[in-house]
Amino acid sequence: MALTGKTILITGGAVRIGRSLAQAVAEAGGNILLHYGSSGEAAEQAGRELRALGVDVSLLQADLNDPAEVERLLAEATAHGPLHGLVNNASIFEDKGLAETDPDTWARHLQINLTAPFRLAQGFAEAANGAEGRIVNLLDWRALRPGADHFAYTISKAGLAALTRSLAVALAPEITVNGLALGAALPPSDGGDTSGILESVPAGRWAELDEIGRALLFLLDGPAYITGEILHVDGGRHLI
Repeated sequence: MALTGKTILITGGAVRIGRSLAQAVAEAGGNILLHYGSSGEAAEQAGRELRALGVDVSLLQADLNDPAEVERLLAEATAHGPLHGLVNNASIFEDKGLAETDPDTWARHLQINLTAPFRLAQGFAEAANGAEGRIVNLLDWRALRPGADHFAYTISKAGLAALTRSLAVALAPEITVNGLALGAALPPSDGGDTSGILESVPAGRWAELDEIGRALLFLLDGPAYITGEILHVDGGRHLI
């Protein structure tokens, strides 16, 4: 129970990858500030299930596309007392190429996937006031190998990778900042075609959610000498 007595803010923690990350933190004894956007019912269910593991869970709603809502989330989270960790998991993932990416799509991806994590990390560090802490940003193998598909999403995640490394320098030595770059973990929520995905994954399979959770725990409780690292949990997809 390495995280017993420590509080972790997880954005987008009610569903999909975020929900599995919250599960991993709870099983390690950590208390959770579980942020959600529009998944209120799922958040309530997640809260009940996580509390059954014996940890404290507070649900915090905010629309990360609205800068004022990000500020409110930050204020509510830091009001709960000292935070040990921030997990910037919430993101949007729209399958649009360059031609289909209008200014609204571009701005929405940058706000939710990059600007909100920046502001939350900045506020987390301000609230820490010199205390030790951990920040983990959820990335994508595409962030290190940008291509033409999922254009705004890929660029926003590439920016988040750069932010991860810059924050690691700016917030050292008290706060470590690392990233988890994921590959084939869950099918797209929009029901997009998944045929052929595993052809480019050396591991030849989808990730198990427990594997991602264990990687997160390593960065939340592992050696503090590791910072600015982007750990690929993608079955080798970034190598192809």
